[in-house]
Amino acid sequence: MGLFDFLTYDIAIDLGTANTLIIHNDKVVVDAPSIVALDRTTGAFLAVGETAMQMHGKTHDNIRTIRPLKDGVIADFVASEHMIRELIKSIPGLTGRLFAPSLRMVICIPSGITEVEKRAVKDSAEHANAKEVYLIHEPMAAAIGIGVDVLEPKGNMIIDIGGGTTEIAVLALGGIVCDESIKVAGDVFTNDIVYYMRTQHNLSIGERMAEQIKIQIGSAIESLPDGPEDMAVQGRDLLSGKPKSITISYREVARALDKSILRIEDSVMKALANTPPELSADIYNSGIYMAGGGSLLRGLDQRISMKTDLPVYVAEDPLRAVVRGTGIALKNIEKYKTLLMR
Repeated sequence: MGLFDFLTYDIAIDLGTANTLIIHNDKVVVDAPSIVALDRTTGAFLAVGETAMQMHGKTHDNIRTIRPLKDGVIADFVASEHMIRELIKSIPGLTGRLFAPSLRMVICIPSGITEVEKRAVKDSAEHANAKEVYLIHEPMAAAIGIGVDVLEPKGNMIIDIGGGTTEIAVLALGGIVCDESIKVAGDVFTNDIVYYMRTQHNLSIGERMAEQIKIQIGSAIESLPDGPEDMAVQGRDLLSGKPKSITISYREVARALDKSILRIEDSVMKALANTPPELSADIYNSGIYMAGGGSLLRGLDQRISMKTDLPVYVAEDPLRAVVRGTGIALKNIEKYKTLLMR
């Protein structure tokens, strides 16, 4: 143990397209939208996280809101670095210290990420005062967070539907045997709803309104036993230009999302087709696990179960499964050494 080890903080980060979560001392200390607000005239960052999210879609010409991550990877290097630094600063216990502590971080990344994109994540973390940076693949972190023993010689299938990417992976012996990473996830669902409202109802709605629709009455199937009540949606009438409100049901949302969900189903089937037979036998016995915010979509587990003829289990707290797994890997670095990339 080094002399200045008490100045080193261990933090686990789930750097997501929609939300960034940070775990410190086994607790989720930061859960904020991955968004920053920038003043165009001075180039200064005005807000990060929740405050910037409230500005999103409501700004004037001098303010721009940026989502620094696209499809699970860093798209705007400067904005993402600022966001990571500000979110780390907001961790209770790190504010108002005389010395900025050096940090040991475990960050999770999509399984289909390139070397250049890995480098961008690592550099952003190092600029935010990280002394040691480890990377872990999202499906692996999700499996650990769900409580699956990823190190045993047994096949497990994980579907992690985030904001930017859907990760489908078959894991065994602490490694990814086969995986599919597609850019169809929460953000695409939101865009599908915006497009549906434009084409079917001549109503122009914003991203935040579409997000609300997805959360309140989002569904993957058109016949739910106890479906949510119809929802009033406000936007701008494309024909008259006036503000207008209409009521839509969960069945319409299911129709709007159908094509995107079909693409996820196809990728699941592709991953199953590429799975070695011994692991297929394990998956037949253990079923498929789902994590990530997208798995909260009503009826999605039933649709995937009908398509694959396998039982599908949604994680207890799917939004936090990945960051929980990242936190466990950080706490047991020696045990999970083979899964972490320096």
